[in-house]
Amino acid sequence: MQSTFRLIKPAPLTERVKSRDSSIYLFRGMWVIGWLAPKEGIWRYVYLIWSFTTFSFGVFYLPAAFLISYVREFSNFSPSEFFTSLQVAINAYGSSVKCIITYSFMWRLRKTQNLLDRLDERLLKDDDRQKIHNAVARCNYAFLIFTFIYCGFAGSTFFSMVLNGSPPWSIYNPFVDWRDSTANLWIQSIFEYIVMSFAVLQCQLSDTYPLVFTLIIRAHFEVLKDHVRNLRMDPDKTEQENYDELTNCIMDYKIILRCCNMIRPMIYRTIFVQFLLIGSVLGLTLFNIFFYANFWQAVGSAFFVITILLQTFPFCYICNMLSDDSEDLANMIFHSNWVDSEPRYKTTLINFMQHVQQPIVFIAGGIFVVSMNSNISVAKFAFSIITIAKQMNLAEQFQ
Repeated sequence: MQSTFRLIKPAPLTERVKSRDSSIYLFRGMWVIGWLAPKEGIWRYVYLIWSFTTFSFGVFYLPAAFLISYVREFSNFSPSEFFTSLQVAINAYGSSVKCIITYSFMWRLRKTQNLLDRLDERLLKDDDRQKIHNAVARCNYAFLIFTFIYCGFAGSTFFSMVLNGSPPWSIYNPFVDWRDSTANLWIQSIFEYIVMSFAVLQCQLSDTYPLVFTLIIRAHFEVLKDHVRNLRMDPDKTEQENYDELTNCIMDYKIILRCCNMIRPMIYRTIFVQFLLIGSVLGLTLFNIFFYANFWQAVGSAFFVITILLQTFPFCYICNMLSDDSEDLANMIFHSNWVDSEPRYKTTLINFMQHVQQPIVFIAGGIFVVSMNSNISVAKFAFSIITIAKQMNLAEQFQ
């Protein structure tokens, strides 16, 4: 157990830790779900069968099964069963799109790791390495928290609905009629739980990669700010050595920008999909909790609300901090010890300061700037749904 979870604690400086270690849990999850096939050998083909299975059920079958279920069984749904299923169904369509995007652009994550390796070569002091050690532990710890919450949603919904006498999400299954017997109810429920587990893990991977990579990028930004703060502070160094340190800081900043540019095409697609869904999904879930769900169903829906919020809020918060880091870096460059430096140093410093004044931002779909303000704005739509439902007495009409 200690070996399994040792990565959630900062490793001592006596150990060699790389920035790519921040995504160890992330890539293990990708391996489990079938996204990292071996390059050769007989096991590659066995693994591809597993990949086909998880994709078929989690990405393609699940959205189609929800739609078929509503067409064939709509009259048999109770209000609570319908909204418990609908809130997940809408998110499942978005999740399928995000999974396809993430899987298609995984090569960008590998290239970003290679760029991070270059930044690791600039960890000159123990303080620099300690920042990276802390960030690596923080990234893996965040992934573990996501795992517990996402699995908690699936497990709590499974038990609450089965004990209430109905399948967890009412997914269409042509081979089992769960109303015939209790045994069929459990068979149907277990089948739904397995399919939903595929989708939940795939959704988690699509939701956590932006957070993991921006956290470790921000850690290198902190290291860069320390290096800028210490420019020309050593009286024993020559002007040429000071100039070399400045150019190294500029190169580090360019690599950080390349890391952001490498994952930006993935992020602006997946976050845009989630921004489109978060308001409606939250609104339906809160509507179900307030008007129809019993206690245990409300517990499952509450876990679902947390998973929806986790899909965007932590990453939007980190994006805000990255933007602030750019402003802090510009201020540190200005306040560094440059007054009595040579003209070449001053000219390079001014150019560096002008470039860092452009903040690092991610834009979802080319429309929404990914920030806390944008996230709160799209999430407010949930309360609009509740208000409309109260004004139109929809809760009574669905009874």
